[in-house]
Amino acid sequence: MLSAQRLDENPCRPRHFKPPPCAPVVVDAAANSRIERCRTRLVVAAAMFVIIFGVLALRLVDIALVPGAAAEPRVARAQPAVPVPPRSDIVDRDGRLLATTLASASLYADPRQIIDAREATRALLTVLPDLDARKVYAELTSGKSFVWLKRLLTPRQQYDVNRLGIPGLQFEQEERRIYPYGNLASHVVGYTGIFDNKGLGGVERALDPSLREQNQPLQLSIDARVQFVLRDELAKVVEQFDAKGAAGIIMDVRTGEIVAMVSLPDFDPNHPLSGGAGVSLANAKDRLFNKITLGDYELGSVFKIFNTAMALDSGVATMNSSYDATDPIHIGRFTIEDYHGKHRWLSVPEIFMYSSNIGSARMAVAAGAERQKSFLARLGLLQQPAIQLDEVSTPHFPREWREVNVMTIAFGHGIAVSPLACATGVAAIINGGIWHPATLLKVAPGTAPPGTRVVSARTSQELRELMRLVVEHGTARQAEAPGYVVGGKTGTAEKNAHGRYEEKKLVSTFIGAFPMNDPRYVILALVDEPHGNKESHDYATAGWTVAPATSRIVQRIAPLLGVAPVDETAPAIAQALAVASLQGRHIEDY
Repeated sequence: MLSAQRLDENPCRPRHFKPPPCAPVVVDAAANSRIERCRTRLVVAAAMFVIIFGVLALRLVDIALVPGAAAEPRVARAQPAVPVPPRSDIVDRDGRLLATTLASASLYADPRQIIDAREATRALLTVLPDLDARKVYAELTSGKSFVWLKRLLTPRQQYDVNRLGIPGLQFEQEERRIYPYGNLASHVVGYTGIFDNKGLGGVERALDPSLREQNQPLQLSIDARVQFVLRDELAKVVEQFDAKGAAGIIMDVRTGEIVAMVSLPDFDPNHPLSGGAGVSLANAKDRLFNKITLGDYELGSVFKIFNTAMALDSGVATMNSSYDATDPIHIGRFTIEDYHGKHRWLSVPEIFMYSSNIGSARMAVAAGAERQKSFLARLGLLQQPAIQLDEVSTPHFPREWREVNVMTIAFGHGIAVSPLACATGVAAIINGGIWHPATLLKVAPGTAPPGTRVVSARTSQELRELMRLVVEHGTARQAEAPGYVVGGKTGTAEKNAHGRYEEKKLVSTFIGAFPMNDPRYVILALVDEPHGNKESHDYATAGWTVAPATSRIVQRIAPLLGVAPVDETAPAIAQALAVASLQGRHIEDY
């Protein structure tokens, strides 16, 4: 005991104290807080790993079990459609779709998300080869947050771009105007702006407010089948005679409805300013020009229809009247002569059938300037035609209607009108004498179109007989279409440029109708600057260029329009031949 006590009392030995069992333990609060935060982070991290592996597992199941689930990388995302004003469809008279609006994706990029701009540019050009590589690369390296790469892609183009899997590429949904028939009726239907769908030409422009507001298709009077035939035959004329262009119109004489309207060269309204390879922008713009409504031409001898109708309807002349066509007419510095003169007195049917300028001029002088001017005004030939297009020309005629003007206007010189105005006037002359305004909108069955009487029924009948004679025995014999009783009048005129006529530049026109015993349709065909060839014996006149084309057109469209062949020996036609017998004289071949 003593030794133990001594050891404990040794001052040099360290002492050890053990706390009593019930003594409280001192706790460090900051340390515990840190420990709890670590536990929480570990739990969150574990949960995230579980979620990630769960998503990956579900995706693997999706790829393994769902067909086609792995076919598309789905990098580029499609944006929701941007609301745009609705635009109505345009259809032909039988409901065929001429214009419609479709949703279309436009491609844009966020350059900040592009990993490798050079590789992205190369990849894009493999599916969009029309892009400019330098421009695309410059856009992708611009550092901007948004750049357009290509607007209005096709569904196939969108699919191909999406498959590239390039981060930073996205799509915006826009509206695109589509024209399923392309060039077929481009000048009638027109076209719209590429990105705003605003009408810029044709019906699209003239009726833009209606197309934006109405919820039903706009139905035109055009028949797509007839339109195809007219365009096809006029294209053949352009090629055959190496012409600058051509134009044509087919009109229902009972209603004023335009069944077909063509102007060549034309354009694709899906790409209105693109004329194709080798076509300049200026030439592409020329294709937008509508020769039927916006062109104004001196149409030559087709005007003899109006001149003869004026003389007969006013009582100045009858079918038995005769005029001196023996010698040319000299008036001032002008000389009026016939192309193939007969050098004798000619009756009214002969003047019309042989297309005598001299006889027509004398007939017009007998009627007088005021009567001539008033008659042409009644037919709408001295004012801008009213139609559902903005591209309409104003006629050109003399301010002072002198005697020389009376003579030249009688055979279609010194006055320039649009083919539309001419066709509308001729329709009135041969349909029984009622002038109907031309329209590109379908007239509802049973609806009476507006009309004004301009000549008597008798005058109308006489002009039908005379027009038939021109096809049977005159300058338009190649327009004959067996069974359809075609009648018409040819006209060939030199083009007037800056007040001077150009001898080698012609406008050759034929205007006809069928069937002449009960007219249904009028056809005007025009060829701009044709050149003769071996087949035409080097002639470029209407009788050799557009008259044969009219024959083919009639034979192709008559069945489509429900016009049945008729007996050409019917009394009405036989009467025309009796009138043309010219009191026993033999009808000479022209």
